[in-house]
Order: sequence, then structure tokens, then C-alpha cells
Amino acid sequence: MYLPDEIAIESGLLSRLLLDGRIKGKVLIHSSIVRDLEHKALNGDFRGIRELENARKVAESMGVSFELLNGDPGLNPKEALREFALKTGSTIVTADYISAMVAKALGINVLYDRSHVKRSLTDFFEEDVMSVHLKEGLPPRVKRGKPGKWVFETLDETPLTREEVEDLVNEILDRARSGEGFIETDKEGSTIIQLGAYRIVVTKPPFSDGLEVTAVRPIVHRSIEDYNLPRKLLRRLEEQAEGILIAGAPGMGKSTFAQALAEFYLRKGKIVKTVEAPRDLQLPDEVTQYSKVVGDSQEIHDVLLLSRPDYTIFDEMRDTNDFRLYSDLRLSGVGMVGVVHATTAVDAIQRFIGRVELGMIPSIIDTVIFMKDGEVAKVYSVESVVKVPHGLKEADLARPVVVVRDFLTGEPEYEMYVFGEKTFVIPVKRKSPRERAVSNSIDSLLRKYTYDYRVEMSGEVLEIYVPKEVYAIISRRCFRKLERIGRRAGFTEVAIHVI
Repeated sequence: MYLPDEIAIESGLLSRLLLDGRIKGKVLIHSSIVRDLEHKALNGDFRGIRELENARKVAESMGVSFELLNGDPGLNPKEALREFALKTGSTIVTADYISAMVAKALGINVLYDRSHVKRSLTDFFEEDVMSVHLKEGLPPRVKRGKPGKWVFETLDETPLTREEVEDLVNEILDRARSGEGFIETDKEGSTIIQLGAYRIVVTKPPFSDGLEVTAVRPIVHRSIEDYNLPRKLLRRLEEQAEGILIAGAPGMGKSTFAQALAEFYLRKGKIVKTVEAPRDLQLPDEVTQYSKVVGDSQEIHDVLLLSRPDYTIFDEMRDTNDFRLYSDLRLSGVGMVGVVHATTAVDAIQRFIGRVELGMIPSIIDTVIFMKDGEVAKVYSVESVVKVPHGLKEADLARPVVVVRDFLTGEPEYEMYVFGEKTFVIPVKRKSPRERAVSNSIDSLLRKYTYDYRVEMSGEVLEIYVPKEVYAIISRRCFRKLERIGRRAGFTEVAIHVI
């Protein structure tokens, strides 16, 4: 007697084994399996019912008895099959590797075979394919190219059927369970699998509007030397940087650079660990990779503090809990490298505002690396100083200011400060040599009367705005000097206005 499980029926394995003549005598279908197939049909998935009917017709044509087995409704279908098989000496038929191993361990006869698929997942991944996108009712599509320079292509115009996508999902799950990978998480509406180098996300109704498989693989492996980084930046990464953000838009090479940086620190004799969701960085065995999908923030925090790594790669930070975990570990003395989605480098820093106090940001983040088209496009350093914020003049407005500088040139590009109850992020406009010279000359002239003034230079016009209470004295004593400053700089018109 043969006892097929649910996967053997749905995948068509039972029908195939009957046609091949590998199953003879009697096939018993447990009532709990029929109940599960009926439940799926009520939710719009009729494949199991259709395959059950097909298997019955094949059995009848092959002269094989096909019967319904009533069992304990309270038992799990797999448990019910094992219990009956042990009592009767029946053979379990399955396409599930783990179910086959459990049955063999219990001394139960097993007929195990993988379900056949028309096209395996690896068949979609040609040499330059980054990701594969498969959804029932749509033709198969792929992203082809490299980070920042990819195209979205339709492989053929024939839409995938639900059965084809289900067969592919079953093959992926079976390969993961048989040791080729692992299942990161398995929920009612979604499953995340790591199969070798492939990160695979499966979504299904009611979570999504159809069965969908998205598979991504790294197409390049780069070392830190491949990026040709300036010596100044390499020294900072090796000797000083301990609160690093790797920022960029999706698909720009952030994780590839994080992987290279992890291997760089490993070669320097550092202890490196990762926090990932899911675990898909391809790293040496010396790097322990923790899953945020399985462990919660508190567990990961405790484990990392006890294991004391030199650097932790956090790939990638999405919600408030992630940013707080990064901040707390950094303030505890752990070197942190965080990967974060951002359209500009400064946006990555701004994502911390409101989640931590502004004054703490330089203690948490010291270096921001912005990736574009797979390369390092911008590097910022972050520091805290006490000064009058850019754009303000009153000396008594001095306060702690977070200054974001271009790391390679040292030029300030943004200032962040609190004024009243609001936090401001102000771009610091870079002045031309002429503008700097004019500003310095005007500052030397006017600061004995007021710090509250504004200079605007537009075309050939130089305009100075001063408070009403000092307008008369500045106009009387300084106008001719301001005109000379303007003429030397090439301005044909100089004007003084009241703010």
C-alpha cells in the first residue's frame, strides 16, 4: 500500500510514478490531505484537487486501486501518514526531502523523488542576470547588467501558469531542505530562502495578489582594492572610522561594498560579524552571520555585546528598531557599518534625526560612503562644533552644530542644528574665491557695527542688508568703502538695504 503526502499529489509526482509503473497495488489518500486540498480550493488554489483527480484517473487506467483512508482529524497530515504506515507497513510517497528523512529514521518505507519542473531557477540566470522576477499570469522577466546599469527584460511573451510557478517553488524548497541552502523564514503569506548564492522571496495570496518568486544573486565579487579608493580614505577606514554608513539607492552596489569592507577588516585581523535580514552576504566562514528575521533586536544586541566583535556589518537598516540597535551598539563601543537606502549621502544621516538626539549623531556616525553605479561617489565626515550656524550672524546664537564635510576636501557641505524646537539641515553654499574675498572684506568693515547682516551677490550687483537701527550710520560711514570693495571685485552697482 502506498500513502502519498500532499506535496506528492500537488506536484504531480504521484501521477508520474503511477505512469512509470513504480506504484502498483493500492493507493490510499488520507482524509486530512483531502481536507487541506479542499481548503486551498476554497481560497482559489485548485491545483491540488485537479492533480488528485488526474492521479485517480491514471490509477484506474493502470489497474491500481485508489481509495480514501479515513483517519484522526486532529492529527497533522504528515503525522497521520507516519502513524498509519508504521501500523500497516505501508510506503509513504513524497517529494519532500525532510519528510522522507524522518520516515526513514522511523523505519518506514519511503518512495522519494523530486518533483520535475520544466525550467529550473538556475536556467533563468544567464551570466549577466542580476535578478529573476516570476509571477503567475505574467511572462518571466529579468534584470540584466550590473549595479546602476541594468535593464529590465521580458524573456518570452508566454505567461507563466500558477502550476509552473508552484513547481518551481516546490523545487526550491526541496533543494533548500536537502542541504543546498536554508529557509530563513516561512510564514503564511511569504517565504524567504537562501539557496547557495541566490536570495529568494516567495509571496502568495492572500499576502500578495498572486504567487510570485523573486530571486537575486550577486553578479560581482569585489575586494576593497578593486574600488581604487584614495589613500586618505583607506587610512580612515583602517585606523579611525568606527561608525560607518554605506548609503545609496537600491541596486547601486551597497551590499557589494559592505561585503568587500567586511573582508578587508577580516584580513586586518579584526573580528567581524553581520546582522542581516535575510542573510545573503557571501562571506568567509570566519564571519558569523546573524539573522534579524529570526532573532529580535534585544537578542542580537545581547549576543553582540557578549561576543565582542571589532566590527558589525548591519545589512540593511530599515525601521526605527534597526537605527536604535545600530546606535546603541556603536555607543557601546562596537565598530558599526550600516547599509541604508538613501537618495543622497546626507539623507542617510537625516534618517537618524528624530530617532536619536542630534548632538549624539557625531558619536554614532563618523563616516558616510555614498554608492552610485557600483562605485564610491561621495564620502562625508561628521563632526560636532560650537559655532554660529551658517546663515545666522548674531554671536549670541552660537550653539552645538553638526558639520557634515566632504571628507576628501574638508569643505563643509551641510550644517545641522536645533533652533527652538525644530531641527534644521542647512546646505552650506560654496563660495567662489571672489565671493570669499568680498565677504571677508565686508565682514571686517561691518562687524564693528553689527553681526546681523546679509550679503547678496547677483550678476554685477552687490547688495548688503543691515538692521534698521544701524542703517543710517553704515550708510554714512561705510558706503564709499563698500563701493570700493565692490568695484575691485567687478561689481558695477553697490546698494545698502534695510533687512
